[in-house]
Amino acid sequence: MVKPTETMADPARPHFNFDNSFARSLEGFFKFCQAEPAADPKLLQFNHALAEELGLDPVALDSEAGLAIFSGNVTPEGSEPLAQAYAGHQFGGFAPQLGDGRALLLGEVIDTRQRRRDIQLKGSGRTPFSRGGDGKAAVGPVLREYLIGESMHALGIPTTRALAAVSTGEAVYREFPLPGAILTRVASSHIRVGTFEFGAARGDVDKVRALADYAIQRHYTEIADAENPYLSFFAAVTDAQAALVARWMNIGFIHGVMNTDNMTISGETIDYGPCAFMDSYAPGTVFSSIDHHGRYAYANQPVILAWNLTRLAETLVRFVDPDKDRAMELLTETIERIQPLYETYWLAGMRSKIGLSTEDPLDLELINDLLSVMEEGHADFTLVFRRLSQALRGNSDAVQNLFEEPAAFDVWAQRWRKRLEQDGIAAETCAEAMDRVNPIYIPRNHKVEEALAAANRDDMVPFSELLAVLSHPFDEVTGNEDYAAPAPVTDRPYKTFCGT
Repeated sequence: MVKPTETMADPARPHFNFDNSFARSLEGFFKFCQAEPAADPKLLQFNHALAEELGLDPVALDSEAGLAIFSGNVTPEGSEPLAQAYAGHQFGGFAPQLGDGRALLLGEVIDTRQRRRDIQLKGSGRTPFSRGGDGKAAVGPVLREYLIGESMHALGIPTTRALAAVSTGEAVYREFPLPGAILTRVASSHIRVGTFEFGAARGDVDKVRALADYAIQRHYTEIADAENPYLSFFAAVTDAQAALVARWMNIGFIHGVMNTDNMTISGETIDYGPCAFMDSYAPGTVFSSIDHHGRYAYANQPVILAWNLTRLAETLVRFVDPDKDRAMELLTETIERIQPLYETYWLAGMRSKIGLSTEDPLDLELINDLLSVMEEGHADFTLVFRRLSQALRGNSDAVQNLFEEPAAFDVWAQRWRKRLEQDGIAAETCAEAMDRVNPIYIPRNHKVEEALAAANRDDMVPFSELLAVLSHPFDEVTGNEDYAAPAPVTDRPYKTFCGT
């Protein structure tokens, strides 16, 4: 057994060329820590394409030497493993110290596009922030995050990525023993709204300012010389997160746990715990087993977006203006623009989903009326938008059959076709454009569960097949009809769990 503190310096072994700016710049926002050893690790999945994008050697990593790194048994040269500190509002209640209770940042690399990316182990054991937990993860949640994160990437949604998943050969104990696993996660950074709350809760003005300066230099260099960089920073984060949530809503994605510690400053989706995609359109949909009051229901996500960003604004008041009242006035002006900004992004996305290439004041009503018809007709969210293009190609049955009572849809479709005539785009050209933004394949909840159940039996074939389909979500392939079909209707609602 290789000790987890061992560092590899052999030039024949995987090389990361780490440049650890977080560790250099933000003392007080982390604790150095080592991974716990994995008893009998096995590689479950490795992302060759992402490794190449990161400027790493996929052949060297897809090996026993790579497995030793991904399992936490070996620390690669140049790595300074650390657990990041952050606070967070969880379901509205403030926890002043959370932090990485089961994750370690190995370091940062500069990828082939000159972007700085974090490489993190998740599930590698206890840290100083574990708060009594074991710091471990199970195969199911690790593979869920791998699968859905990579699907989101293929869908064009900003997201953390999965580089590797390994089983540890050990059991983790929840309600009952589960096979343990570790995810190697990649992100633009792991800085969260809760990271700012952590510093602000301790009243350390200098450290919060240093964090803001670091975040600007890392994610928003274009505003570094702005007249009021901290106000511009807040505006930039609101823009990134508004665009992100709009994209979630456009594809029917429900994050499930939009706590401030799960919302990144970069505007990437992070922490795929109790997340899922809607089948039939229902704005009140909640999948999380712990969201008893629907705080993070599908329709509430835009509201929570503004709520979370207001918490970020509260940490920046001191830096925006020496006059507190003036600072709050400036930040409030930006907060009041969040909802209109989100709606602009959302409406643009919805226009493209129904094939509109121009803007008309009545488009919002047209789109909302479609959603109402979908809700009343219990129609599948993903398939309605995908099958609209078939209606333009002369096959209206494909979309009509998705509605329990298609007459209401037919009335809406007449208005839709009349609106499309205003754009003057050829039907096939419009249909092709719609197929480029409306996926045919999403991580259907029942297919995800089938793949994870098989993986728990040491059968990775269903997972690999599903991952391959989801990697090309817009390309309809004969023989893959089962991956596009909604789950059979049951009286038992689908529930997801945090997996912690």
